[in-house]
Amino acid sequence: MWIQILGNGSWNREIREDTARKQPMPNPFRLGFLSHLRGRADAEKAYRENLEIFEAADRLGFDAVWVAQHHFKDLGGMLPSPFPFLAAVAQRTRRLRLGTSIIVLPFEHPLRVAEDAAVVDTISNGRLELGVGSGSDADEFEAFGVDIDSRHQRTTDALITLKKALAGETLGEDNQRLRPPAPTLGDRLWLSALSIRGAQYAAQNDAGLLLSRFVGSEEQAAGQEQEPVAIAFRDAWGERPLPPRIGLSRGIYLGSDRQEALSQIEEHAMGGIPPDLTPEDFCQRAHIAYGAPEDVAARLSSDRVLPYTTDLILQFDPIHPPLERILEMLEQVATEVAPALGWHPTDH
Repeated sequence: MWIQILGNGSWNREIREDTARKQPMPNPFRLGFLSHLRGRADAEKAYRENLEIFEAADRLGFDAVWVAQHHFKDLGGMLPSPFPFLAAVAQRTRRLRLGTSIIVLPFEHPLRVAEDAAVVDTISNGRLELGVGSGSDADEFEAFGVDIDSRHQRTTDALITLKKALAGETLGEDNQRLRPPAPTLGDRLWLSALSIRGAQYAAQNDAGLLLSRFVGSEEQAAGQEQEPVAIAFRDAWGERPLPPRIGLSRGIYLGSDRQEALSQIEEHAMGGIPPDLTPEDFCQRAHIAYGAPEDVAARLSSDRVLPYTTDLILQFDPIHPPLERILEMLEQVATEVAPALGWHPTDH
């Protein structure tokens, strides 16, 4: 900012005011929200409510929203086709990044994935974040008639074709190319991985790394188990024109205090809490940070993967309270939890 100081009419000069301390620091991460579009056998309601949730996230300054792909589920998630839904989100929002977390590649033809993704990216003016992976749900693999043991090789093969199409390379003997073109979408490709080897594979493919909130150990903190994976990804990335991207998914639930949060978790857990578990045990197994905003912020700030994170992706799943409560918590995330971690809303 410039301030003009006037003398006695004979001269004037401009001096620059030091505003560095008043300018917001760069965000430590992009703030995202992930929905599994859960419902109670009512897909129309789940879609309608999630459109409202994502519109609210846009207004609150979230940087991204992500959706999970699930097949043949009611309680587990009701969105088998993320691209049409994200096209609808694109028309109702102006700034949000729109992410898939994830498209299960072994069930898809990679050229159709490329085409559908390119259409959404075009409609949204380049806002798509394309997350893909190999999947793990045995029931889904059986229903699709795909051998679950082949999922990694199928993902590898599909990824080669997907990247080729997104890069605008020729396809087939007649030298066809992806239409509509999506020349920058390949720079927004993400791969989910659980292991060091998977993280290295993501880096080798110039893809961002998506880390799930679920880890192998129920007792060990997710960040403790995933820190070596994040480090391996950063090391494998090395020196490249674009910086490495790590998306960290974490489950949270907010209340006025920890006890109220636990009470609501017990009431609204999809499918209920198993009778042999207390609400505290359930949250530990599901790696859910719960309590007042300051409790949740403290838990997230101690996560050992957070310093490596470029995209913090929060979710309330598998807790499914009424829409009004979700919107309240979403606002608390944007105004209390994330700012305590150094984030602030930015205009794109």
